[in-house]
Amino acid sequence: MRETVDYLTQVVERREPHHIITANPIMVMAAVNDEKMMRVMKQADLIVPDGAGIIWAANYVNEPLPERVTGFDLLHELMRVGEQRRWRVFLLGTTQEIITEAANNLKLQYPLVDIVGVQNGFFGPTEDDEVVARIVEAAPDMLFVARSATTQEPWIAQFRDRLNVPIMMGVGGSFDIISGKMKRAPVIFQKLRLEWFYRLAKEPARYKRMLALPKFVVKVVREKENVTKP
Repeated sequence: MRETVDYLTQVVERREPHHIITANPIMVMAAVNDEKMMRVMKQADLIVPDGAGIIWAANYVNEPLPERVTGFDLLHELMRVGEQRRWRVFLLGTTQEIITEAANNLKLQYPLVDIVGVQNGFFGPTEDDEVVARIVEAAPDMLFVARSATTQEPWIAQFRDRLNVPIMMGVGGSFDIISGKMKRAPVIFQKLRLEWFYRLAKEPARYKRMLALPKFVVKVVREKENVTKP
């Protein structure tokens, strides 16, 4: 986490556009099965290990990673740096109610960060240009995006060059937690790397997505020698 935050702090200072992906096994399997998602991940400027399964796989193939760098925690670490450096932030995604409440809570927690824009995620391709123009005009240092799993990263990748924001990062359900609509998994679940199980228990409808987890494990075990190869 420290290495990631230090690196991204330099990115903001240099004003270098970066698309950061917080990867988990579900996302990896989506890329394995979808050429478009594979291209998006290959074109990303930085991929960090969000899911516990990524840490397990890295250890299993003898390419260990020091720790998880979850999107939720990374968002807060970057906001802390932004508090010190007076960064500008744009929030995009989820419903208007949730994104507004999340923005209000972040303002209370990080009052010196300038939240320069808030946009819900319910817009289609015909409105993309308008949304991109709003972000460009706001000129944020960080853009946090929370849209559907199939839309979030491809949208950032598609408009990356036009947005020209130093940090562009998908944050999944982080705004739900920040707004207070949902609770994060208790610390014991986090330590046991069972956040996925907690979320599944809270949202049983997620089970279809979770079916990718055993497939990921099987693929890593069966193709151990090839996991780290292009």
